[in-house]
Amino acid sequence: MKYIAWVKSGFMAEQEVIKHTKKIYKTWFSKEHSFWHKLGEFGVEILIIVFAVTISIWFHNWSEHTHQQAEVKEFLEGLKLDLLSDIQEMKSDQSSYEGQKRIFNYLAALKIGSPVSLDSMRKHQASLFNNTALNPNDGRFQGFKSSGKIGLIENHDIQNDIMDLYEEDIPALLSSTNTYTGYKNKFYEFIFKNKKRYTDSTSNFIELLKTDEGNNWCAALSNPAQVLERYQKCIDLMNRIVGEINRQYP
Repeated sequence: MKYIAWVKSGFMAEQEVIKHTKKIYKTWFSKEHSFWHKLGEFGVEILIIVFAVTISIWFHNWSEHTHQQAEVKEFLEGLKLDLLSDIQEMKSDQSSYEGQKRIFNYLAALKIGSPVSLDSMRKHQASLFNNTALNPNDGRFQGFKSSGKIGLIENHDIQNDIMDLYEEDIPALLSSTNTYTGYKNKFYEFIFKNKKRYTDSTSNFIELLKTDEGNNWCAALSNPAQVLERYQKCIDLMNRIVGEINRQYP
């Protein structure tokens, strides 16, 4: 409806310009009026044309701005859903890293000759071999950015926080998780390369963890502090952005 109103306004302004331009032409070449009369009429018609064009430009700019802000609202409200989904995933990831931290801390702290608790191993077995990394819902942001529309967000606090999140904090988090996953993969290679089966259906897995190399890998994996810190930083910023969006569109 706003677009139709803008089209009508533009058409009406164009018609006014045409009408008054014709009137200027007719008046200027008329033989019925003096030069000063023509000059006065000419000035009045020029003012009318300038006013009509100014109104048309103003209405066009207003309509375009309204359309742009409608796009911004649609983007931010969709982004809020993406962020809420990511927050839930990230909290789950944090729990996973906390589990890995506990089991590898336990194994790294074992003294030479100390037995390994089989109950602890069974309880945290999944944490020994799982990989955890964020898969951010950033498609909406990437599309809005690539279309050059990020600058349309007039709330600079929201705009800056969104850019910080997707251009700095999430890449930093992914860098940390990739590094941790790289260590985890080398731990897997060590286990799979050296693991042996026994005739009683057991294996030397526990013994491998207690070797010097096994203990070194457990120590390397026992402190995902940077990963956890960057997860929390992203979660805090996401919550702030959601709050800002809620305040702008209550």
